[in-house]
Amino acid sequence: MKAYTARPTLSPLHRLWRLLPAEHRRRLFACATSLVAPRPDRSVPPVRAGVAVVGELSRPSGLGEAARQMRGAFDALGVPNWGIDTETRVVPELPPGAALLVHVNPPVLPYALLRLPRGLLRGRRVIGYWAWELPRLPPAWRIGPDFVHEVWALSRFTAEAIATILPPAMTLRIVPIPLAPPRPSALGRADFGLPAEALVVLTSFSLASSFVRKNPLGAIAAFRAAFGTRPDRLLLLKVGNPGHFPEDLAAIQAAIGDAPNIRLETRMLPAADSHALTACADIVLSLHRSEGFGLVPAEAMLLGVPVVATGWSGNMDFMDADSAALVPFTLVPARDPRGVFEAEGADWAEPDIGAAAAQLERLAADPGARRALGARGRAMAAARLGLGPVREALGAIGLTVAA
Repeated sequence: MKAYTARPTLSPLHRLWRLLPAEHRRRLFACATSLVAPRPDRSVPPVRAGVAVVGELSRPSGLGEAARQMRGAFDALGVPNWGIDTETRVVPELPPGAALLVHVNPPVLPYALLRLPRGLLRGRRVIGYWAWELPRLPPAWRIGPDFVHEVWALSRFTAEAIATILPPAMTLRIVPIPLAPPRPSALGRADFGLPAEALVVLTSFSLASSFVRKNPLGAIAAFRAAFGTRPDRLLLLKVGNPGHFPEDLAAIQAAIGDAPNIRLETRMLPAADSHALTACADIVLSLHRSEGFGLVPAEAMLLGVPVVATGWSGNMDFMDADSAALVPFTLVPARDPRGVFEAEGADWAEPDIGAAAAQLERLAADPGARRALGARGRAMAAARLGLGPVREALGAIGLTVAA
């Protein structure tokens, strides 16, 4: 008898649910959970005893990294803080008056609050730390203000979108991710199998962050236009979460074809090794269509690695034409095949591939220009992404922070 593995049978209701468009599912889920999720006190409680950071503290996601960096900033500023991981749901004992800084976006915020102890919000100021990558918000975000007293946005770009859904009296602050200077491990090019003498261009992204938005095919096209198959020029594509999105990975592999000077790196590296890989690059290339913040180019700049990037969206909070090689673009309607990064009437950038190739050629030919751009980038990122904005925000909510 032939052996077989039975597939799990979906209920008719589940099958019907999966037939709905992704945006409709998210909106219905957000509305349903918002009906039963706990809400914060109507009056804004004072903050007296530090901040509990709530978020994906154990996950390698953008919001998870923002939450970890925020705790590091609080430590550096001497502010009492606690971590509440939404994955493990382990909640430490918090003193009265400790605020909650919740790194969870509105569509799933009610669900996250439902999974925490019921009385956790009582008597506490609740602050949403939100990230978004388009100039307009999807409808599911409109429930967000019901569950927070104020909002911190990680960039001016994100703040301008969030402002459209907040009531006039609600406070909105721009608080960039307070990136600590990266600390690379001792690994060098040989450890990553990179040639010692080649010029290395690094494009690093996660497929979980939207293949189309990160635009690796644009990076491949710009590199090939600039260098063809020159053996002394290498494009390294650091791809996160490849196993979850095999069709996207296949599209990348098809774009690479038989190019001998384009490589894939798909291992999950510890943070220090990942920073070491960035430090090995001569240029970091980000031809994104939109960024809420731009973590990879920000870390590269802090490491002194010159950055070639699309000159639009959240990364412009810590970049200008003097500190990065900015690529011009045209705005086009945002279309994400997965339906994650879409909102009615929203545009995003289509970077100019020819201009990006020209920037790559210019920097590749001039080591002095690369060093100078890297130094200016480091100075800009350190000035814009330090502890100052966090210190100011903490002071505004009533916490005394030493200078």
